[in-house]
Amino acid sequence: MKPSRRIAVVATATAAVAATLTVPSAGVAPPANAHPGQPANQPASYVNPVSAPAADTLADPAVIRGGDGSWYAFGTSDPLKAGETAHRPIPILRSDDLVSWTYAGDAVTSRPAWATPTAGLWAPDIRRIGDRYVLYYTVTDTTLNPGDDSAIGVATAPTPLGPWTDSGGPVVGPRPAPGGGFLWTFDPAHLVDAEGRQWLYYGSYFGGIFTVPLTADGLRTAGTPTQVTIDNRYEGAYVVRRAGWYYLFGSAANCCAGPTTGYSVFAGRSRNPAGPFLDRAGVSLLTSRVGGTPVIQPNGNRWIGTGHNAVVTDLAGQDWLVYHAIDRNVPYLNEPYGINRRPMLIDRLDWAHGWPTVRNGRWASDTPQPAPVTRRHQGSGGTEPPARDPRQGQPIRSASDEFGGTTLGPAWSWVRRDPNATVGGGALRWPTQAADLVGTGNTASVLVRDAPAGDYIVETKLSIDLGVDTVRNFQQAGLIVYAGDDDFARLSHVAIWNTRQIEFGREIPYAGRLSYGGMVEGPPADTTWLRLAHTEVGGEHRYRAGYSRDGQHWTWGGTWTLGAGTTPRIGLISHGGDDPQATAVFDYFRAYR
Repeated sequence: MKPSRRIAVVATATAAVAATLTVPSAGVAPPANAHPGQPANQPASYVNPVSAPAADTLADPAVIRGGDGSWYAFGTSDPLKAGETAHRPIPILRSDDLVSWTYAGDAVTSRPAWATPTAGLWAPDIRRIGDRYVLYYTVTDTTLNPGDDSAIGVATAPTPLGPWTDSGGPVVGPRPAPGGGFLWTFDPAHLVDAEGRQWLYYGSYFGGIFTVPLTADGLRTAGTPTQVTIDNRYEGAYVVRRAGWYYLFGSAANCCAGPTTGYSVFAGRSRNPAGPFLDRAGVSLLTSRVGGTPVIQPNGNRWIGTGHNAVVTDLAGQDWLVYHAIDRNVPYLNEPYGINRRPMLIDRLDWAHGWPTVRNGRWASDTPQPAPVTRRHQGSGGTEPPARDPRQGQPIRSASDEFGGTTLGPAWSWVRRDPNATVGGGALRWPTQAADLVGTGNTASVLVRDAPAGDYIVETKLSIDLGVDTVRNFQQAGLIVYAGDDDFARLSHVAIWNTRQIEFGREIPYAGRLSYGGMVEGPPADTTWLRLAHTEVGGEHRYRAGYSRDGQHWTWGGTWTLGAGTTPRIGLISHGGDDPQATAVFDYFRAYR
């Protein structure tokens, strides 16, 4: 499929239609000797995923500390364990220490009367408002309109384990889309602002993310919605108030592409809960060249698809990011290309110079980590020094080209030569082809050369005019790591619907088919500098994406891996469409130690 196409993962469940949501009471009461904040056996460390063995998958997690001192995690309706096929309607896990979890029942045993019998129940958010708990959740299809008319439901309960009572109708109803159909009304998140006002955030790629004020009980809207992100970039909103700022966390790219899932979390901040939200460089989350400061992205270890987060704070005041991810070695719950296996992870959330980052820029952990502080007198694991970004070393002139002549140097070779690519005036000029590399029947040209030995950085300076706001799917140009037509990673300035983004895409053969997914980085400019940093770990090739809008200040993003035993070449691409055709201008191609 094309990169970053609008995709919804449909979860279905069968249940009787009713207006009351209840939870089984057997086996879920707190132990008699439990004391708030003092679990009996506090672990010193943990290893992700924390939802195992209770749940092999718990997507879109939301966590709250109950009045009994235990923690409760709520997730999207999926089967909990490999081998199961029945969906658990908003499953609940329970923990005394945030790292050891047990299954505690389902929030929904009878779906609300206004949901269709096959509607998915997704992405819950759990909060305490006054003396009761309030659960917001996505309903993918209602009885109010024909078609996939998603809405946000709300239910209340005296405890996190229920019994949950539905409000009788959506707090945010289906929203017709211009031209037909309905906007994606997904992924609710609640906020109380500095003045005590309540807000609900919701939305997804088709339509963007919005916020609306709520009534004091949190059950109805009390104002006009405001759009806070451009459509086709973010979903899974979560908002944190800190030091006079409101931080909007949003997840980007495809949540569920199995072994090529590049889902990642970004942030913007504002002095106002209704925005506008800007990233660290001052770029708005509402513009076509859309901003976002990375919070967590795949880092080259086993975890990919690191997204859809909540934030919890332990008893020592340390923030933790709660999120789901995919083990790239076991990406599906059951059969290939079925339900993505998305267990729950937690990692320390640090604040560096006013911006959130997981493990000080190291991102998802797959080794033992100091556990959260969830009882008195427990020691804190402290923090790690900031992660070091790749650093440019000495030039590798034999692997570089300044495009100073009128022909390509002898080190270059073509995969399907494009005669429209020309060299002159100190640049390679290459009009975008009406072709692509994704999927079968590849027709796009690739310009490649052998990669240097060892660790290196490859860089290009790219100018291309893809316009803004208009739809020019999926014109792009940039760098490529190429092991074959069906085994590559490309870092491109790309048009994705009305947005312009830097996308780091990956395609591999998997289980008899081709899997394509991408992670997105920051906003491109008229001229964008692109880098890929190569390291070899355990025989695997790791490539980390970097970009700059001025050639001086670099932002480093996510990592894709190519397999041990492959010999990837490095090079350039310019393809994805020609209506209207754009010309990529590459000023140089440079390699550094």
